[in-house]
Amino acid sequence: MVTIQEGTNAFYVGESQENATAIIHFKPSKSGEIIANSTFVDPSLRGQGVAKKLLDRLADYARENNVKIRPTCSYVVDAFERFNAYDDVKVEKR
Repeated sequence: MVTIQEGTNAFYVGESQENATAIIHFKPSKSGEIIANSTFVDPSLRGQGVAKKLLDRLADYARENNVKIRPTCSYVVDAFERFNAYDDVKVEKR
């Protein structure tokens, strides 16, 4: 089981954000959204659903802070299309 930790504009797995074995980065935008801009999972953790767990934590963070997520990372774009569990936190397409 992996433990998700909160970093600076990121959630990660590992001893520190700088040495994370898995991480999802986001940045706040001027429009009050957060932009999910990269996801990385080390090969040693792939196939265990770690990227989805990171995204789930980011979605919880968005809900807690009443903000929406704009995906620019290919993993998050794909997950938003595949899973309707994120419908409440995704920025609607314009």
